[in-house]
Amino acid sequence: QVAGPVQLYDLRGRLATNLVDLGAVERVRAARTLASASDADADAQAEGAAATAAAAFLRAQRADAQLANRVADSTLAAELLAIAREQLRAGVGVALDVTRAESQLAGVRAQLIAARNDQARARLDLQRLLDLPLDRPLRLADSLAALPTAEPMPDVDAAVRTALARRPDLVVAERQLEASRRQATAIRAERLPSVSGFVDQGSTGLGLDGRLLPTYTWGVQVSVPVFDGFRREGRLEEARAQAAEADVRRRDLETQAAVDVRGALLDLAAAREQLDATRERQRLAEQEVAQARDRFRAGVAGNADVVTASLSLTAARTATVDALTLYQNARVALARAQGLVTRLP
Repeated sequence: QVAGPVQLYDLRGRLATNLVDLGAVERVRAARTLASASDADADAQAEGAAATAAAAFLRAQRADAQLANRVADSTLAAELLAIAREQLRAGVGVALDVTRAESQLAGVRAQLIAARNDQARARLDLQRLLDLPLDRPLRLADSLAALPTAEPMPDVDAAVRTALARRPDLVVAERQLEASRRQATAIRAERLPSVSGFVDQGSTGLGLDGRLLPTYTWGVQVSVPVFDGFRREGRLEEARAQAAEADVRRRDLETQAAVDVRGALLDLAAAREQLDATRERQRLAEQEVAQARDRFRAGVAGNADVVTASLSLTAARTATVDALTLYQNARVALARAQGLVTRLP
């Protein structure tokens, strides 16, 4: 018999772990699926940023092309003015031709100034978008005319299948749906028994001088859920509703992806036909200018025909640049619809 107070020493450690818990397994799988959905969402943001950068790059290329056209128009106008003045000094021309040529040159110079300003603004916007230093000159590696324009048209069904498999927003929707379904599965699995194991081992005694006795408890515990106030059923219904909503959103995105791809293909085909037409128009306009300039230089006609032809050539050059830009924008739109902007050559 020991009369108190008694000083008791108890040193022990406890370890417990789940051996079988199907609900926890499904919850982990749902969390991993949501994490992969976040990765796919980052890819979607990258696609959007790439499409924005591509559009800004095309605007800068268009500004460069328009400036080159205005420089060519200015060179032609200066040449016509020189011819008119030479003919006037030779006594085979009239002052009206000189005045008309000077007016044409002044108009072209005004367009040249506007084109230079547009180029500077487009490059400034591109530098800002790409987070480049604004005080450094920017040189584009490619020109608008150097971009591919003769690529074969992709098959509609193949393009739609690529979009359904590669578009990041569809991947996000699919993984969110999978995560919602796994969450519902995890809630249903909570109704099943779970098995856990535990170990409790230590030393107990009246002193630390070697009189501590080892004590331990080892065991396996089986837990069976019986009743939780219907909270599990409410969570299950909520998870099912989220899964249904995610499924509707996924199917809507699939339909939208198919529409985007088909619309982009239509725009691409129309842009290619328009580009061919504008190139033919520019070729004929250049031929008209050459013929009118030869007649004016020979003195058999005034420069009114040359001025008219040069105006037509200016409009044809502008239309060609616009058609090239439209075609390249259609390529970017098709790549965006398929989720391939970051892989666009």
